[in-house]
Amino acid sequence: MPRTTPPRPVDITVPFPELAPLARTAVRLHPRAGTPTPADSSLGGPLLWPAGEAWPGCPEHTGPWHRGVAPDDARRARRVLREAWARPRAEGAPLLTEEEKAVVDRGRERVRIPVDGPLPMVPALQLYAADVPALPRPDGTDLLQLLWCPFDHDPGYLPRVELRWRDSTAVTAPLTAPPRPAVVGDRDYLPEPCVLHPETVTEYPAPHELPEELAERIEAWEDAREDTGLCYQYDLSVAPGTKLGGHAPWSFSDPFPMACAECGSPVRPLLTFDGAEWDGGSRSWRPLEDAGYSGPMFQGPSGQTELNFGRGYCMQIYGCEASYDHPPLTNMQ
Repeated sequence: MPRTTPPRPVDITVPFPELAPLARTAVRLHPRAGTPTPADSSLGGPLLWPAGEAWPGCPEHTGPWHRGVAPDDARRARRVLREAWARPRAEGAPLLTEEEKAVVDRGRERVRIPVDGPLPMVPALQLYAADVPALPRPDGTDLLQLLWCPFDHDPGYLPRVELRWRDSTAVTAPLTAPPRPAVVGDRDYLPEPCVLHPETVTEYPAPHELPEELAERIEAWEDAREDTGLCYQYDLSVAPGTKLGGHAPWSFSDPFPMACAECGSPVRPLLTFDGAEWDGGSRSWRPLEDAGYSGPMFQGPSGQTELNFGRGYCMQIYGCEASYDHPPLTNMQ
């Protein structure tokens, strides 16, 4: 099923035409729980990977052990919780049985788990240009793959990420059983397999990136329409959720200079991973197809990836504008 973002409540370029040249295209990926295959664009799904190519491992996380959660235990706990929230229960009745509580506790408790060699990275995202024509990519490639280490890394307390670009038609003997990590340092970095429903939208810079004088005029414009509840930051500028391209979702910190660590060239937002597709402050971005959902935010279509960064923030991945071969930068907002 496609996902359709409602039109913005106001065309913000009418009262503020100076925003028009700052518009950028973003592709909202709208991940929803499913069973993707290596031939599909997906979040947390299987990758189209050549059998003869080594699977990336994290050099900072090798044996003999690490403290964390076994992936199967984390997924089992999620399944039990989803089923518990979905079933009816009497007022005041406990959500979980004692047996279910034991499963959930096991999926949350960090224990010492043996590790043999570098920890295999987790498949996080796969995008085919056939599904996302706006995908920026090197010549001769049509597939972007992203993997990450499910532990916090410095700087920024985020997963260590690795990008791979490839020509999907060149993968004639795909890997059928990729290695899996025995442990994840943070279960919130273990995505549930999701199919994608790409949708192109237009974004404008977050208030933090605007000239101060313009940001102040927009704030005054908001105050004059307080009865409408419209907010430039949450309704009219940067789309929430997991997406390709667009503007950075600056929130709790001001923008700061970033440059490619390899060559010093400018970097540009490539991907944004968000634990929720919308929240209480950005409900106007909720797709029309999901308008009927009224249950808990973390159980519904908004939160099916099971990802979470920091205290409900986003993980941004920036790519070098000079070379696709240079390592990406990450930032939390």
